[in-house]
Amino acid sequence: MTLYRKCVWFMKGLREYTKSGYQSASKNFNDGDLDVDCSGKVYMITGANSGIGESVAQHVAKCGGTVHMVCRNAQTAEEAKARMIEKTNNQNIYLHILDLAAPQEVYKFAKEFAEKNNKLDVLVNNAGCMVHEKRIDSYGNEYNFATNVLSPHILTRLLTPLLIQSNHGRVIMVTSGGMLLEKLDSDDPQLLKQEPFDGVRSYAQNKRQMVVMAEQYAEENPNIFHASAHPGWADTPSVRSALPDFHKRMEGRLRSSEEGADTITWLSISQSALAQGNGKFYQDRSPVNAHLPLAWTHSTKEEVLKFISYLDTSMEKVKSSR
Repeated sequence: MTLYRKCVWFMKGLREYTKSGYQSASKNFNDGDLDVDCSGKVYMITGANSGIGESVAQHVAKCGGTVHMVCRNAQTAEEAKARMIEKTNNQNIYLHILDLAAPQEVYKFAKEFAEKNNKLDVLVNNAGCMVHEKRIDSYGNEYNFATNVLSPHILTRLLTPLLIQSNHGRVIMVTSGGMLLEKLDSDDPQLLKQEPFDGVRSYAQNKRQMVVMAEQYAEENPNIFHASAHPGWADTPSVRSALPDFHKRMEGRLRSSEEGADTITWLSISQSALAQGNGKFYQDRSPVNAHLPLAWTHSTKEEVLKFISYLDTSMEKVKSSR
């Protein structure tokens, strides 16, 4: 990450990613885009027990959709489910306890879900983490990478057949504007050679990878709507725990969880989103450039395919270890 990228990115963030940035952008929103009947449609949302994930799930439930919450913490997930049912009066909410840091369990879950269900309309890969110390599991996967990248890849790959059964199936990757600081590293996708370990940089690299994944998935399966989206700088439990200094400095400027969730919700349910084009990176309901000007973060097609091949190989290792 160069000083140039950091400076340009931070100034962009103050202008666009904050609450005032949302308020400015929302003047051009069509409020009717979110007034959608989701009855009969099935949504899977990871990390649906708090923050942005809960906000998206709650809106979908309010619109009558069937919601599958995929969460790590059973207690907070049960509490979120109860809140959702109480606020929406929608009983079609199902809870799955799953730790995305354990790809082998994610593979098992996705395989069983695909076998037991005949359709999935929308997959929202929202759950994520930013761990600041290096943790490598017995399969050689770094904790952040396993949670933020490999597990969403596994879910997307194994649930694609269900998404194809849907009319306009969708996969939404919740990424971060921090990815603008990083170029895809196809030689060391997990940044295992990084010394000392930098959790913030690993997170940014993971979020760049998610943008690349959405682009590539769209090419592979053009009949499924794929998108990545930056929620802006939102005041969520994840931000408070992972970036306490940033959260304190930005107090009063951060978006609410609902404001941060707006574009993800829009991508998940609105008809307008489908007309914007496949595989794009979104911010405040509009496709935007996934690269800062003059930042040299574009990747070649060879680098992208090498990375996707790495993900597929990693998934096969998880499959064969079961």
